Amino acid sequence: MIYLASPYTHRDACVRHARFDAACRAAADLVHAGQVVFSPIVHGHPLVRFGLPTDWAFWQRFDTEHLRRYDEVIVLQIDGWRESEGVRREIELAAALGKRVEYFAVEDWP
Repeated sequence: MIYLASPYTHRDACVRHARFDAACRAAADLVHAGQVVFSPIVHGHPLVRFGLPTDWAFWQRFDTEHLRRYDEVIVLQIDGWRESEGVRREIELAAALGKRVEYFAVEDWP
């Protein structure tokens, strides 16, 4: 089972939506390939319009519980992934939990 990590938070709603679309495309590709995948961005972005925050501080508890249950983490290397506090913390947590972490650039994505 795969946890798909990708950046999200940005002051510009258009950037957040583009990051959501990229995570949806990657998650769909993984599902088409027969994988079980969870993406906190795919799940969480639609909920933001109901007043939920977009920052790691809020989502940390939810993401941590999902990370514990999944076998590996795939980091989607889209714009902002290196600067993302959430992605950095997900990678650190995965390492602490002994989870395999792989990195995929958009141009390398199937």
